[in-house]
Amino acid sequence: MGRKSITTSRNLINMIKFFGPAWLVMMADMDASSTIGAMETGITYGYKLVWFLLLLAIPLYIIQEVSGRIGVVTGKGLGELVRENFSKTISMAIAMPMFLTDVVTYIIEYIGVGIGLAILGIPLILGVPLAFILHLLIVYNRKYTITERILLIISSTLIIGFASTLLIRGVIPSCPLFYFEPTPNFLFFLAANAGAVIMPFMLFFQASATAEKLSFLGKFEKEEAIRAMKVETLVGSIVTEVLMVIVEMASTGISSNVDIYSPSKLAYAFAAIAGPFSPYLFGLGLIGAAFLALVVISLGSSWGTAEALGIPRNRSFSLYLIESIPAVIITLLIPRDMLGNVVLNLLSLFVIILIGPAIVMGILVNNSKIMGIYKNSLIQNLLYWTSVVLIFALGVISIFS
Repeated sequence: MGRKSITTSRNLINMIKFFGPAWLVMMADMDASSTIGAMETGITYGYKLVWFLLLLAIPLYIIQEVSGRIGVVTGKGLGELVRENFSKTISMAIAMPMFLTDVVTYIIEYIGVGIGLAILGIPLILGVPLAFILHLLIVYNRKYTITERILLIISSTLIIGFASTLLIRGVIPSCPLFYFEPTPNFLFFLAANAGAVIMPFMLFFQASATAEKLSFLGKFEKEEAIRAMKVETLVGSIVTEVLMVIVEMASTGISSNVDIYSPSKLAYAFAAIAGPFSPYLFGLGLIGAAFLALVVISLGSSWGTAEALGIPRNRSFSLYLIESIPAVIITLLIPRDMLGNVVLNLLSLFVIILIGPAIVMGILVNNSKIMGIYKNSLIQNLLYWTSVVLIFALGVISIFS
């Protein structure tokens, strides 16, 4: 075997060993709120925003790659680094908005699981508590490697469910893939989808999970780890945006009058355009997407907040309970007809909340004392800050739309 073949084999083995954090955070990006946002986009505009969703893979990769690189180089989470290099106050200022809004995110994820289970025949009143108990058991485990294996299996269900739905739905050849109109409603949908592409918890999770992964692997060359992280982040960013497109395309043709928060009406709508098996496949995908996000968001949020407070990550379980228990109760009580505006506005709000962590992360990655030779280059800085400004600008536009 030649030296080139040995090097290739070694790189492949290292990528497999390192695989997990970036993939999971990207799959969690395709959560219930993103799925609902993609559905709303498909129902309202058909295929017309396919081009925009695919383009969002670029800023998604650029921003998340920085989070992963920080985790590899420092072996620390974002909250911990901000607390050590700025102050506890600043660290809390960027973590607490995420912590507070994630309560609303949990509600949406629980409802997503509940709707998916209801499509499969399990009532919402049973499905939500069941999701909470399973979530509780996974988070309480506190061993990242075990949690990661479970989540990697769950990530396959959302891919299979959504892809199969479109497969039997079929592609509509005559639908235009590009469209733009400078109207408030159209700009709002652009902002909502931009909000869906990068959420605050993602920055905290990837850095912390990467640090956890490296501590488990033991000695691992930074260059190899960074290479593996880059590939995984790139593949994950493309897959999650393709999944958004798949849901958008699969939802095209559903009437705007359909209550997509009603399991029976949603199932009927999919059956009408894609056959009797499509509701079950979509339900499977929605369950996988929402439950995976529940776990990843809870870890990212509680880790980031714990790090900001100076609490070890393995003692963050109480923070999860503070967020999750009220979310479960509200989920069972909130009127379904309120959810549509909540989801789309929350996606836009994420863009605003993202700006704080994104700015401090951009400062950290340029600190040579922290990052050494792995700090951002001039081109990387240009791409990173352009991506942040673009996402933030869309969020501001959505406020006035």
